[in-house]
Order: sequence, then structure tokens, then C-alpha cells
Amino acid sequence: MNKQQIAEILAKPYSQQLLNGAEPARLAYDGLDGDPRVIPIGFWVEGEQILVATVPKAAKVAAIRKHPKVALTIDTGAFPPKALLIRGTAVVELVPGVTEGYLTAGHKVMTDEQYPDWAAGVQSLYDEMAVITITPTWAKLLDFETTIPQAVEDLIKAKSAG
Repeated sequence: MNKQQIAEILAKPYSQQLLNGAEPARLAYDGLDGDPRVIPIGFWVEGEQILVATVPKAAKVAAIRKHPKVALTIDTGAFPPKALLIRGTAVVELVPGVTEGYLTAGHKVMTDEQYPDWAAGVQSLYDEMAVITITPTWAKLLDFETTIPQAVEDLIKAKSAG
């Protein structure tokens, strides 16, 4: 999949709702032991990249440095479901303090009244953060209105030909 195809998928209205909404991403990566992991995590978007931040000594930081291929899913629990599936390559960078993106990602899931105390707590806790920047190499939007999983599409075609 090329960059233009990925950009077209990420620019779709449902993709934009998912990328800018309050739902966490589910980040999949291979642990240092080789076993897969999936974790919910807050995120933010900068240009064509998706970013997450964490404690520098988090297990996922070492694992992603060793195995930089990752996958993300951002989805809703409503019907019909909407899911943005992304595969990509991740790079980890240590940054001083707390990034503005992390604060923005956190603010998406809380009220304006909750945010100041949370932000102050985060800023007093972190001297540095590990920022994981994911560059998409593949993307698919499943909105169950205009796009569905290929296997379901094939089943529908087979049944209607039937």
C-alpha cells in the first residue's frame, strides 16, 4: 500500500472521527519474549503519524525498539461498528517533560473540570517520556456501511450467486 492510498483512507470522515475521538487505540506489538501483546492506549495524530507516550522504562518501549512493526485498532462499540485498522513501523524517542500531544490525548477522555488536576499530576510525575511515533504502512477502514471485512464480502457474494 502506498502513502497516497493510506492518506486517502485516513482522510475519510469516519477515519477522522476515530483519529480525533475519545476512544483509545489498541496497540499490538511483539514482547521481548516473542509473544504478542495488545494494550489500550491514548494517542494523538501529527500529520501522517500516530503518536503515543509512556514511561521510558515501560516494557513496551524495549519491545518496540527490538520489534518496531506494530498494529493499531481504533474502534467504536456502537452499531454499526466503525474500526480503523493500521499497521506500521514505530520509532521510540525520549523527550524531556510531558509532550503537549500527551496532554491533548488525555484531555480527549475527561471533562474540562477534571483536566487541570490530571495535567498537573502528570507534569509533576514525568521528568521525561518515551514517545512512540508510528508511521502507517497499511490502513483499512471498516464502517459496515461502505466497507466490510473481505471475508464477509466474499460470503455475501457467494450466497447471492448461489
